[in-house]
Amino acid sequence: MGHGRTRAVAITSAYYRGAVGALLVYDITKRQTFENVQRWLRELRDHADSNIVIMLAGNKSDLNHLRSVAEHDARLFAEKEGLSFLETSALEAHNVDTAFQTILLDIYQIISRKALAAQEAATTVPSQGTTIKVGEYSNNFNKKPACCSN
Repeated sequence: MGHGRTRAVAITSAYYRGAVGALLVYDITKRQTFENVQRWLRELRDHADSNIVIMLAGNKSDLNHLRSVAEHDARLFAEKEGLSFLETSALEAHNVDTAFQTILLDIYQIISRKALAAQEAATTVPSQGTTIKVGEYSNNFNKKPACCSN
């Protein structure tokens, strides 16, 4: 592996770090773009967080007469890989909002589950040290809790 390749991998890893969602878009009229999805998916799985929400979107659904990727094939692939799927038309603004709303809802649900799990874990551990009542500070966010200096 050459020096350039090493740098590219480092840049790629940094690019994906912290990403919570990804939208993999292919063109339903160009088969090659659908076949490239597997490579992009592999890259995501190699570099991104394992909890990342991934959606597969077949764009240009308005060009049905030029279709080279069957909706059924893409749906099967998405199911096999655990991705959500829909077809969109950026030209007609069909399903574009839905695509983003679906991803955001999935991300929100994952984050909520994590927060709930963390809360449950915190309540099962016997409390030690000082307890900070959150309610005391909710009215004034600028006030720092007295216990904690930076």
